[in-house]
Amino acid sequence: MAPITNGRHIFNEIPSGYPIPGKTTVYDGSQTIDVDTVPLNGGFLLKTLVLSIDPYLRGRMRDPSKPSYNTAFELGKPLANYGVGLVLRSENADVKAGVHLYGIFPFEEYTIQQDANAFKVVDNKHNLPWSVYVGAAGMPGQTAYTAWKKYADAKKGETAFVTTGAGAVGSLVIQLAKRDGLKVIASAGSDEKVKFMKELGADVAFNYKTTNTLQVLEKEGPIDVYWDNVGGETLEAALEAAATNARFIECGMISGYNSQPYGVKNLMHIVAKSIKIYGFIVGKILPEFRESFYSEVPSMLAKGELKFQEDITNGLEHVGEAILAVQKGTNTGKSVIVVAEQ
Repeated sequence: MAPITNGRHIFNEIPSGYPIPGKTTVYDGSQTIDVDTVPLNGGFLLKTLVLSIDPYLRGRMRDPSKPSYNTAFELGKPLANYGVGLVLRSENADVKAGVHLYGIFPFEEYTIQQDANAFKVVDNKHNLPWSVYVGAAGMPGQTAYTAWKKYADAKKGETAFVTTGAGAVGSLVIQLAKRDGLKVIASAGSDEKVKFMKELGADVAFNYKTTNTLQVLEKEGPIDVYWDNVGGETLEAALEAAATNARFIECGMISGYNSQPYGVKNLMHIVAKSIKIYGFIVGKILPEFRESFYSEVPSMLAKGELKFQEDITNGLEHVGEAILAVQKGTNTGKSVIVVAEQ
């Protein structure tokens, strides 16, 4: 087979605010690969099918000297995130050609990998789209499932407040909370997303851009469980409306990812109301729940017992636009890049 283009999407420049498509990250179509003859050196060749675009990627677009819980992207090298790919060839005894693998993929069409333990074989017995395995059946789903199970301490009749409730994580949290018998208040940034949250079962859904968050919480609360994806002024409102012994699950604070973080003024409520605050990174708590997640969640998704929504972008050329949409919240549902069909 003649060499073919091996397109990549490269980290090009550290942004000072929102990442700029074509500047912060750029598409590179200069490399080629012969998939039949490229040396594997004991590894395996993957054809990338789908890649995940997640809010946390913004935190990796930084000066590598700044410490964080994840490594910084390297300038001039491909971005990397969760993906699903097809094994085309293998010289690794632990990896068979023809299987699909889930794990961290560089943003390139074809990649040679060496470590079989870095990937999980996708047993797609429910015949879900591959994109679902980087969304509701992948890291975002794991985030919602594991942290809710570990930290919510949910009791029937309590009230939960879920931010970014139409997103990949928040949409599943709404449904998990309803399955546990809680009243759910949920917020998002458009009327279209409000409609989706109501379809998921949220009892109270509102557009935080046009409705005062604190007024909603004071009317519909107090809050027993708060799922925080945004931080800032919304966290401040949640503290104000929290019940005694409330549990705050701190998943993300996207309101401060691209600008100076907002200074929350009422942190004393943590003391006065005996609020438990749980910050977490999904990879650290997943081992406790991995078996139950994969035995329960894909089946529930296939049966429609858990609903999900996807925002599909085709082609590595458009990764920059997808990243920006996630940071600004203009995407609807889980953002996925489809790199290739089966």
